[in-house]
Amino acid sequence: MSRQQQEIVDELFEIKNYFYIGNYQQCINEAQKLRKPSSPEVAVQRDIFTYRSYMAQNKFLVVLDEISLTSPEEIQPLKMLAEYLSAKPKRESILSNLDAQISANASNETLILVAATVYMNEGNLEAAYRVLHASESLEAMAFIVDILLKLDRVDLARKKLKEMQDKDDDATLTQLAQAWINGAAGGEKLQDAYYIYQELVDKYGSTPLLLNGQAVTFIGQAKYEEAEAALQEALDKDANYPDTLVNMIVLQRHIGKAPEIANRYLSQLKDANPDHPYIQDLKQKESEFSRICSQYAPTNSIPA
Repeated sequence: MSRQQQEIVDELFEIKNYFYIGNYQQCINEAQKLRKPSSPEVAVQRDIFTYRSYMAQNKFLVVLDEISLTSPEEIQPLKMLAEYLSAKPKRESILSNLDAQISANASNETLILVAATVYMNEGNLEAAYRVLHASESLEAMAFIVDILLKLDRVDLARKKLKEMQDKDDDATLTQLAQAWINGAAGGEKLQDAYYIYQELVDKYGSTPLLLNGQAVTFIGQAKYEEAEAALQEALDKDANYPDTLVNMIVLQRHIGKAPEIANRYLSQLKDANPDHPYIQDLKQKESEFSRICSQYAPTNSIPA
C-alpha cells in the first residue's frame, strides 16, 4: 500500500466504517468534521460516502441538488442512483443507458457500485455479479458475497471471502461478510456469526443493520426472546428499517402471536417501502394463489 493510499485509509476510516455498519447519520457527521482533507482524492471519497449516507436515509434531494455536470466524475453516478431510487418514471431510461455507461467508464468505482445496486434492485443478480468483477475493492467483493448467498452458493461465497481475508482480514466489510456466511451456513456457525456482530457493536455501537444480524442468528437458534429484544432495539433506532419489519413478521409467526401483530408490521413495511423484495414476492405468491384457486372454483351452480 502506497503512502498516499495509507493516508486515505486513515482519514476516511471512521467515515467508511460508520457507513458499512449502517450508522448513516454518524457517517455524515464524521465527514463534516473532515474539513481539510489531505488531497482532492480524499475529498471526493468523503463526499461519496456523505451522499450515499443521505440516500440510505431516503434524503435524495440533497444528492440531486448538489451533484452536477461539474462535479468530479467519480461522484456523478450517485445522482443517477438518486434519480433511480426517487423517481420510478426515470428507471426505464436509466436501465437502458446503464450498460453503455459501464462500457465507457469501466474504471469508475462508484459507477460499478451504482450499477450493481440498480441491477440488484431490479432482481437481475447475474448483471450485478458481472459488473462487480470489474472492481477489486473490498466493497465489490462483499457485494459479490451477498449475491452468492442470495443464490444459495455458500461454497463460492467462502472462496470470495478468502480473497477478502487475504486483502484485509480485519476490515469491517470482511468481518460482516464472514458473519453473513456463518449465518447462511446455520448450525453451530450461527453462534460464530453472533459473536462477530457483537464485537462490532462493542466497538462501534449498535445499529439496525448489526441488530438485525444478531436477531437472525437468534431466530436460527430458536432464541426468540433474545431476537425480539434485538429487533425492538432496532425499531427504537429506526421504526421503518425494512429488515427489522421483515424479521419482526417472521418472528411473530415463530412465537405464535396473533396474526394481526404480524399484519401490523406488514402494513408498516408496505407503507414505508412498497417496492421491497419481500412485498414483491408476497404479491407474486398472492397472485399465484388466487390463480390456482380460480382454477378449482366450482363452475356450475348447485341447483336449488
